[in-house]
Amino acid sequence: MAENTTLMYKGHPLRRKDNFVYYGSMADKYIVVIQILNTEKQAGLEIATKCHLELQLTDPDLKSRDRVTKKSDHPDLFSAIEMGSIWLMRALK
Repeated sequence: MAENTTLMYKGHPLRRKDNFVYYGSMADKYIVVIQILNTEKQAGLEIATKCHLELQLTDPDLKSRDRVTKKSDHPDLFSAIEMGSIWLMRALK
């Protein structure tokens, strides 16, 4: 039987689909979407070198451009996830 494991970061699920990383739960009012724009190969691994970060509402009735409440660019995936976690924590309070 396959075990369903979800990667968690600071109490919220973290999922990746292609070049997008989704942080948070669709059951909440907000979610963070990180788009990996550029990568470089370092020590045999693909490392994100440019990321676009957005805090979005999860309301399916809104148009995609109307869902975005905050956005910024970051030089690496860690700084994007860290800023996203701060945004998400503040938005969900």
